[in-house]
Amino acid sequence: MATNTKRKESMADRVYEALKDDIFEFRLIPGDKFSEGDVGTRLNASRTPVREALYRLQREGYVEVLFRSGWQVKPFDFRQVEELYDLRITLERAAMHKICGLDEEPPAIRTLTAIWNPDHPSERAVGSTVRALDESFHCDLVAAAGNREMTRIHREITDRLRIIRRLDFTRDDRVDATYVEHAAILEALRSGMATEAADRLTHHIRASQKAVREITMERIREAAEAHRNGQQIAPQTP
Repeated sequence: MATNTKRKESMADRVYEALKDDIFEFRLIPGDKFSEGDVGTRLNASRTPVREALYRLQREGYVEVLFRSGWQVKPFDFRQVEELYDLRITLERAAMHKICGLDEEPPAIRTLTAIWNPDHPSERAVGSTVRALDESFHCDLVAAAGNREMTRIHREITDRLRIIRRLDFTRDDRVDATYVEHAAILEALRSGMATEAADRLTHHIRASQKAVREITMERIREAAEAHRNGQQIAPQTP
């Protein structure tokens, strides 16, 4: 019995991760509809683990169930995005002050400095790697402050914003700006200038937030088309 339960949990986890990846990689975009049968057929999974995975994604705010119409990737709530950005700034500013108040510089700060101050532009990361590094930069800074609850909440916010933030890195100018701005934040932080570091970080996040405001469903569909590859769940037409 225990083995069967573990197998079902593992399948539900696999379906959950696959669907989440579909959403993050724009194989499913906000507003797309699909059925449990679509998911089960593609992932070779039975109804129970598929449903468990979908309910988990629903609790996390990624999908919603439609009355007698299957499921839908939850449309973007741009007001919620704005509020999440504001909360993120509050947490990250607080982290800057906490780090500068520590007796010793956290090892993570030295590691981040090495990443965001490459010896030559050719050593910069590109594509999905720079997106992952950017996310780690902000998460690692908050974690370096040493407050576990702050770190947990910040990671939840990061997860909720990941889908829309990744569109910011389709522009070369934003990638270049990210390197320059991260380096400036770290410079102020290592100099013990907490307010300066917090202000530079706020400016950096606001610039990303401004770029996000310009995102339209048309741009999201363009990104989806550019990122689609391999087999995918075919969205149902509304």
